[in-house]
Amino acid sequence: MSRHTLPAALALVGSALALGAHAQNPDPTDIRACTAIESDAQRLACYDHATGRVNLPAAQKRSDPTTATPEIFSRETRPAVAAAEPNAEVDKPLSLLDSRWELAPETRLGTLNLRGYRPVYVMPVFATNRQNDLPQSPNPDNRSSDSEHLDNVETKFQLSLKTKLWQGVFGDTGDVWVGYTQSSRWQVYNKELSRPFRETNYEPEAMLVFNTNYHLFGWNGRMLGLSVDHQSNGRGNPLSRSWNRVIANVGFERENWVVMLRPWWRMPETAHNDDNPDISDYMGRGEMQIVHEAGTQEFGLMLRHSLRGGDRSHGAARLTWSFPLAGNMRGYAELFHGYGESLIDYNHKATYAGVGISLLDWY
Repeated sequence: MSRHTLPAALALVGSALALGAHAQNPDPTDIRACTAIESDAQRLACYDHATGRVNLPAAQKRSDPTTATPEIFSRETRPAVAAAEPNAEVDKPLSLLDSRWELAPETRLGTLNLRGYRPVYVMPVFATNRQNDLPQSPNPDNRSSDSEHLDNVETKFQLSLKTKLWQGVFGDTGDVWVGYTQSSRWQVYNKELSRPFRETNYEPEAMLVFNTNYHLFGWNGRMLGLSVDHQSNGRGNPLSRSWNRVIANVGFERENWVVMLRPWWRMPETAHNDDNPDISDYMGRGEMQIVHEAGTQEFGLMLRHSLRGGDRSHGAARLTWSFPLAGNMRGYAELFHGYGESLIDYNHKATYAGVGISLLDWY
C-alpha cells in the first residue's frame, strides 16, 4: 500500500470504527457491558456499579479493593455475594493486557466496541532543540529545497482507537482488530507562517491477536499478534513520506508491568515510488514498549533501533508519564530523543519535550 491508497485505507478503518461508535469503550461505568455477565449475582453487582451505587475515588484508575465489582471489570475482589462464602477463592487483579485486549474468557465482550489503542493526549507545549527546517530523503523527488522558518515550540496531539471486528476466528481463539492512530504537530504559535500544521501522521492497522499463557524468566506471556500497518503523512512531493509493515506483537506482563516486543518487516516498494528508501535504518526494524503502573501514575518507555551496526546504527527512545491532576483530569508529559519523532523527521535526530493533558493512557 502506497501513500496514494491512504484515503481508501482511512475510509475502510473509519467505517469500521464508526460502526462501533454507538458502543462506548467498556469500562466500569458502561452499563451495556453488564449484559455479558452470565452470573445473576455478578450481573446485579455490575448494574449497581455502573449506575453509581458504588463510589469510585476521583482519578483512581483501579477499583477500590473494598468495593464489590464484577470480574469483567476488576478481579481484585469478588462480588459481595461471593465474598460472603466462607471458602470463596480470591481472584487476582485483572491483568493490564486483559483490560485492553479482552484475552481472558471473562473479559471477552464481543465485537464493535470502540476502545482505546495508544495514548490519547493534547500537549499545548511540545518543544525541540532542533527543528527540521529542510527535510531530506535519498530519493531526489523527496528532497526539500526551500528551508522553512519553523518555531521550535509547537502543539502536538494524538487520537488512537481500535475495535474488534471478529471474535473467535479459530473457534475459541484468535480475534481480528482494526485500529487507527493519528498524531499532529501544529505550529500554532508561528504567526509568520499562518500557524500551519507542520506534520500529521495517519496510521491504519489490522491485527490478528491470540491469547497465550506461558512463563519466561518470571514474566507471563499473555499475547501474540500479527498486524499489517500503513503509515504516511498524506503529503505530496517533496514532503511525502510513507511505509508499510508487517508487525509481530509479543506481550509479556507481571503485576503492574507490561512489555511489548514489536519486530517488523517493511514491505518493499519500487525505487521510483519509495519516498524514504532508508527509513528502516532510522526508524528501526523493531521496538520495545514498557509500561508500568505505580498507584495512580503510569510510566511508559519506548526503545527503537535499526538492528544494524556502523553508520546504519540509529535509534530512538521515548519516555512518557501520566499522573492525576484533579478529579478525572490527568496530566501527560513526554520526552523523546533520537530519530523519527514523526515521518517527515524519520532521518532527523533531535530531542523533544512536551507537557499537556492525557485523555486515555496505555492501560
